[in-house]
Amino acid sequence: MAASRVSTPAAAPGQFFTLTEPLQFEGPKFKPSARRPLGYRYYDADRMVLGRRMEDQLRFAVCWWHSFVWPGTDPFGGETFNRPWHAIGADAMQQAHAKVDVAFELFQLLDVPFFTFHDRDIAPEGTTLRESNANLHRIGERLARRMDDTGIALLWGTANLFSNRRYMAGAATNPDPMVFAYAAAQVKTALELTHELRGANYVLWGGREGYDTLLNTNLTREWAQLGRFLNLVVEHKHAIGFTGAILIEPKPCEPTKHQYDYDVASVFAFLQAHGLEHEVQVNIEQNHALLAGHSFEHEIAQAQALGIFGSIDMNRGDELLGWDTDQFPNNLPHVALAMYQIMLGGGFSTGGINFDAKLRRQSIDPDDLVAAHAGAIDLCARGLLVAERMIDDGVLAAHVDARYAGWDAKEGTAILKGRRSLASLAAMVERKGIEPQPVSGRQERLENLINSYL
Repeated sequence: MAASRVSTPAAAPGQFFTLTEPLQFEGPKFKPSARRPLGYRYYDADRMVLGRRMEDQLRFAVCWWHSFVWPGTDPFGGETFNRPWHAIGADAMQQAHAKVDVAFELFQLLDVPFFTFHDRDIAPEGTTLRESNANLHRIGERLARRMDDTGIALLWGTANLFSNRRYMAGAATNPDPMVFAYAAAQVKTALELTHELRGANYVLWGGREGYDTLLNTNLTREWAQLGRFLNLVVEHKHAIGFTGAILIEPKPCEPTKHQYDYDVASVFAFLQAHGLEHEVQVNIEQNHALLAGHSFEHEIAQAQALGIFGSIDMNRGDELLGWDTDQFPNNLPHVALAMYQIMLGGGFSTGGINFDAKLRRQSIDPDDLVAAHAGAIDLCARGLLVAERMIDDGVLAAHVDARYAGWDAKEGTAILKGRRSLASLAAMVERKGIEPQPVSGRQERLENLINSYL
């Protein structure tokens, strides 16, 4: 967002949260009090970091689904939150309108520039697709008014192609072409609304695009279906003039045993196979990276190396639990290393940091939403400042450059440019009697160096 973003008091102060004034940068020595229980120690929106305002480097977004829709259920228990906005009005549409007010109150309290949504979370599903689309457009009109009033923008929109029973065997990869067609129709409307709301990106999350058993699965067919579906989305993007990025969010498993967009490398192979590597980027979630057996920073670096880095979901998993727990981040080293990789690649363009995170079921006060997001925002800001120190110091980058310096010399360049054959390399080694000597990777020294920045 530009520096001219409107900053206004939250609508209907205190209607849903006890705080009435937007959180402010207070400095590292800030101590909470009854009058100012929350504030930012590190997030200073206007501070220049690596050539850009901190707000423009981080591009924070609050997600709609976990924050305003989820009632606190899990596979073993029912609702725990009892949110006041879940009981407003006599029907689902009245509650959907109320959630817009709740959402913008929270956005303004946190002073974030962006939000994100699934179509079925901002508006209820109707008895027909036509009714569902009408519901979505009505809420979209209300969103547009609030966005104009506040200057808060849409980081990305997406369609929920996983919750409804029709999608139990996938959407694009479903064995029934009519389910494929329904999903295409749903994405068409969500993409067009994202365009109308001037969204910066559109995300495809294939929650059930995978399989539980190969006994009833045809991989060849499903791979082709998914490729065609994504091509349809890209074609429609250009047809309507949407200039934002199309993003895929990798995920390895849960709820299916295997998903086709397992990790960044799998997504890139899929994109190449269908001629989409220059059309689609990735939205990387920390917890999904861990479930795939990678670190968050690995997936970010991999995406940048392949030229498909777009955006991130900043949440975490529990190290003792092997599923997608979607917790707010609280580990500075993990966040700092992720921010370092993002900044090394030049930072975000259309993407940003979306908090696809949810409160724990026992955090039942609405104000817990404010505290959770505020802490995560501050942690990311602190991680950015650590990354800035790492980049400005240059020691880590210099070590990496020195380690690979031979590839910039004569023989290394000749090998990479195809000027050496297997036979010529073998002859050179024999002729010169080359016996390479290993050089220390100095991992422990570098790990100590990272700790010195924290």
